[in-house]
Amino acid sequence: MSNYKPPFVMTDKITTLLADISEQIGRITVLQENRINPHLRRENRIKTIHSSLAIEHNTLSLEQVTAIINGKRVLGNPNEIKEVQNAYEAYELLLQLNPHSVDDLLHAHRLMMQGLVPENGRFRSKGVGIFDGDQLIHMAPPAHFVSEHIQNLFSWYEQSEMHPLIKSAIFHYEFEFIHPFSDGNGRIGRMWHSVLLGNWKELFFWLPIEELIQSRQKAYYEALGIADTKTDSAIFVELMLQIIKDSLHEMMDLSRSTDQDSDQVTDQDNSPTDRLLKVLGNDILSASELMERLGLSHKPTFRKAMSQQTV
Repeated sequence: MSNYKPPFVMTDKITTLLADISEQIGRITVLQENRINPHLRRENRIKTIHSSLAIEHNTLSLEQVTAIINGKRVLGNPNEIKEVQNAYEAYELLLQLNPHSVDDLLHAHRLMMQGLVPENGRFRSKGVGIFDGDQLIHMAPPAHFVSEHIQNLFSWYEQSEMHPLIKSAIFHYEFEFIHPFSDGNGRIGRMWHSVLLGNWKELFFWLPIEELIQSRQKAYYEALGIADTKTDSAIFVELMLQIIKDSLHEMMDLSRSTDQDSDQVTDQDNSPTDRLLKVLGNDILSASELMERLGLSHKPTFRKAMSQQTV
């Protein structure tokens, strides 16, 4: 059993956010009966890929990313197009990845970074620092410690009895601190956060958390930096829980809107005209036979019903 224990101090804000998120998840589960509209799933997956890559300075628009994923040709930087294709391939495996498997993590990185970096699917072989302009803001652990650190992090997560919402955010922070790859750490770290949460509640596989991270990118990197300085990931956990809470709220609103559109289509399908066409089928019926199929016995009522049809 690993003695690894990430530095973290529980806060009142985290407790409150945890309660709010749990309540939201309960509402969504009841409303959706554990089913998320397939159109919404695909739309959220594309938003996730676009936002995660945009954080890493990919300049392709959401429309261009959508077109690439739909197999259409797009004019753009070949590397950026490759990033989209790779990310889509990696996210397609999201539900199959074992959140506790380092081998699966390396496989996801291989897919995400193939054709982009030489060390795709392998931990970095050199030291790495994160710079803000010319200023070094984070020096990652030496390369020869990376494998051990990642193994310890995975073991801690599997053994920890913390709530998944909290420990997945801690995992996210620790992963970025270790910075295990030569490139692609941000997109893989955010993706693995979704893998961990999705293993707990499936709806997180389809929640576009990255979209809100992108909109709060400055706060995201500031929280990582403050956590480094304080040697306590609580502020990063608070931010991620707030982002998850807001993402769930947006998802509920979108889901309601999609359901309303679906209900309108259903209502149209159940219109008198549609019912009449279903009754007729391919048959040629007399008035009395048609009345019988429609369940009508009063001729004036039948004539009135017929006069309202606009076939």
